[in-house]
Amino acid sequence: MNKIYLIISLIAFNRFVFSQEELKHCGADEMRISTLKQNPEIAKAVIKRDKVLEDFTQNFIKDASKSPSTATYIIPVVFHIIHNYGPENISDAQIKDAIDIANKTFNKTHPNTSSIIPAFQGIHANCDIELRLAAKDPNGNCTSGINRIASPLTSSGDHRVKNLIHWPPTKYLNVYVVANAAGLAGHAVWPGDADTIPLWDGIVLSHNYIGTIGTSNLTQSVAFAHECGHYFNLQHIWGGNNVPGFYYYPCADPAKDCNIDDLVADTPPTIGWVSCNLSGASCGNTVDNVQNAMDYSYCNIMFTQGQKTRMQACLNSPIAGRNNLWQTANLIATGVYTTSTLCNADFTSDKKVICPGNQIKYTNTSYNGTVTAYAWTFSGGSPATSSVASPTVTYATPGSYSVGLTVTDGTSTLTAVKQNYVSVQTTTGIGYPFTESFEAVITLNGSEWLTNNLDTSNTWQLTNAAATSGSKAIMINNFSSTLNNKDELYSRAINLTGATALNISFKYAFARKDTSNKDQLQVFFIQNCTGSIISRFNMSGAALETASPKTSAFFPASASEWKLASATIPSALYTTGSRLKFVFSGNGGNNIFIDDINMSVDASVNDISEDVQVVILFPNPANDNCKISFNLLKPKNLFIKLFDVLGKEVEFLKNELYGEGQQTIILNTAALNTGIYFMQLSDGLRAITKQVVITR
Repeated sequence: MNKIYLIISLIAFNRFVFSQEELKHCGADEMRISTLKQNPEIAKAVIKRDKVLEDFTQNFIKDASKSPSTATYIIPVVFHIIHNYGPENISDAQIKDAIDIANKTFNKTHPNTSSIIPAFQGIHANCDIELRLAAKDPNGNCTSGINRIASPLTSSGDHRVKNLIHWPPTKYLNVYVVANAAGLAGHAVWPGDADTIPLWDGIVLSHNYIGTIGTSNLTQSVAFAHECGHYFNLQHIWGGNNVPGFYYYPCADPAKDCNIDDLVADTPPTIGWVSCNLSGASCGNTVDNVQNAMDYSYCNIMFTQGQKTRMQACLNSPIAGRNNLWQTANLIATGVYTTSTLCNADFTSDKKVICPGNQIKYTNTSYNGTVTAYAWTFSGGSPATSSVASPTVTYATPGSYSVGLTVTDGTSTLTAVKQNYVSVQTTTGIGYPFTESFEAVITLNGSEWLTNNLDTSNTWQLTNAAATSGSKAIMINNFSSTLNNKDELYSRAINLTGATALNISFKYAFARKDTSNKDQLQVFFIQNCTGSIISRFNMSGAALETASPKTSAFFPASASEWKLASATIPSALYTTGSRLKFVFSGNGGNNIFIDDINMSVDASVNDISEDVQVVILFPNPANDNCKISFNLLKPKNLFIKLFDVLGKEVEFLKNELYGEGQQTIILNTAALNTGIYFMQLSDGLRAITKQVVITR
C-alpha cells in the first residue's frame, strides 16, 4: 500500500482578494490519471466501480424522470480539525457556519441565490441534501461531531491525515480541516475511488476555505459545497476525467473541446471559468452556467436539477456505501435522527494568561441540544457571574482563578468547572540576578511558575527523580504523553530595569525513543507581561538530545546526560516585567528535564565569542540583503537564523561547517517587511544575537 498514491479529486482555490489575483487551478484530473497509469491494478478496480456506478446512475435518472424524489437525504458529518496550535484550529462556530452555508447551497437558500441569472433560475435545484454534525461517535458515545488532533501533518494536508483518525466512511462523511490542503483549497475522493480504497474516503479543506466567519469569508466558503459535489459523484462543470481513456481538460483552456461532457444533461457545454463572468459564453451557448457550484468562478452557488438527480443516484448506490449514510438506522446510530439532548457542558476562551485589567471572552461549547439557560461563575472576575452565552470578563488582581459553567436545555442540567483556568500575571517583577533550582518551589501553578497545557496529556511537573543540583527539577512525562503534545511554562515577572549585558543559562536533559522523533524545546522572553515575544533558544530532534535513544522511560543518571544552554538577553527586554516562557512540543520522544535556571551578567558562557570574533552586520539598516561578517578562530558548525520581534523564525541558513578565518554570508532580506529583526548565530547551544533593521 505504501506504493499506492492517493486517488483523489482536488479543487484548487487561491486565497481570495478583492483585486484580480490569479487563482490556482485544479490538479485533480492530472493526479488521478497519473495514479491510474502508475497502478494498473488499482485503475482496473476503479474503472469497474465507476462503470457500475454510472450504469446505476443512468437507470436512476430514467426512473427519477417518472417520479422525482422529494425526500431529504440527511448525511451525518464528522469534522476532524488537524492542527498544530495555529489558526487552522478553527472554532466550533466556524464549523457550524460551514455546514450552514453548504446546506443553503444544496437547498436553494444561499444568501446570494437572488443573484443567479434568469437563464438558470428555472433549473436551480433544491437538492434535498442536508448535512448534520454527528451526535454519537462510532462507539455510541456522545460527541459534538468535532475532533481536534494536533499533528504536523496539518501543513501537508494530503491523504496521510486520514491515518490519524477516520470514522467508518459508510456511516459518516469525514471532513478534515488543515492548515494547508496539499497547496489547494481542498480535495475529495470520488465514490469509485473510495470504494476501491475506503481508508481514503473523505474531504480535506484548508481552514480558510470553510464557512463565512473566522479565518474564511463568504467568497471562499464555496469550496465545501464544491468538494461535497465530488463526494456525491459530480464532475467539474466543463467535464473532466471520467476514468476510461484517462483524458483530461484543464479549466478555462481556450483550445478545449466543447463536446467533452460532465455527464449532466442540463449544464451547458463550457470550457470553465476562473472568474465571475456572468455573461460568459465559451462554447456557443447563449450564456454559460458560471454560477454552478462545480465551476471555479468563486461565485459558484447553485446546483442544477440534473446535478441533483446525479447526486441522489450516488446516494442510492452501494458504491462506497453512500446508500447507508442516510438510512434511518444509521441516522439513529450517529445521533442525527432527532434533536439530541444536552450531553456535555464545556467552554473555551480567547486567552488564559493576561495582565491585570485585561479581558477574557468566554464561549459556550456545550453539546448537544439547545441550551436554554447559562449560569457562569468567575472567581476573581468582574462580573463574578453571567447568564449570557459568551460573556466578557475583566480581571484586576494577579492570581490563578477558576471558571464554572452550568447549562440546561430544559431536560438535562450539566456543569463544567475548570480549576486555575485563568492566570492574571503580575506586572511588577522580582529583581535580578534571577536563579531557580526548584528546591523551594511547591507548585508550578502558584505565584512563581505557571503551566499552560495546550493538550489533554501530561504537562510540566516538579520531580525529585532527577536533578543537576539539589534534589528537584521540572520535567514532562513525555514518554507516556500523547503524540504532538504541546506545553508552556511561564516564570514570574522579573524586573530587569537598569540591567546591562545580562545572560541566561539553564540545564536540560532529553532522550528520544528512536531517531525519527522530532521533539522541540523553545525558550522565549515575554516583554512586559504579555507583550512582544523574543526567541532565545530553539532546539529539536537530534540537536536536542543529551543522551542516546531509550526505549524505556528516560531519567538522566549522570552529569554527562545534562547539557548547558546559554544566550544573551537583548537590552529591549530590560523592563520591569519581563518573563520566561519554556515551550515543549512532543513528537513521540522521551522525557524532558530542566534545572538550574540563571539570569545574570556572568550566567555560564554568554555566547560563543571564544570561537567567533567580531560579528558585523552591514548595511544596517538593510534593504534587499544584509551581509554577516565574522572571524572564526577554528572550524565550527554554525546555525544562522533571523527572527522577528515576536520570536518567529523568518529566515534560516542551514547548519554548515564554516572554516577558520574570515567569513562573509549574505542574508536575503528582500521579502521582509520594514521593521526590527534579530540575527542569531549559534553553535546549537550558545548564541550571539545582533539586531538588524529593515527599511524600504
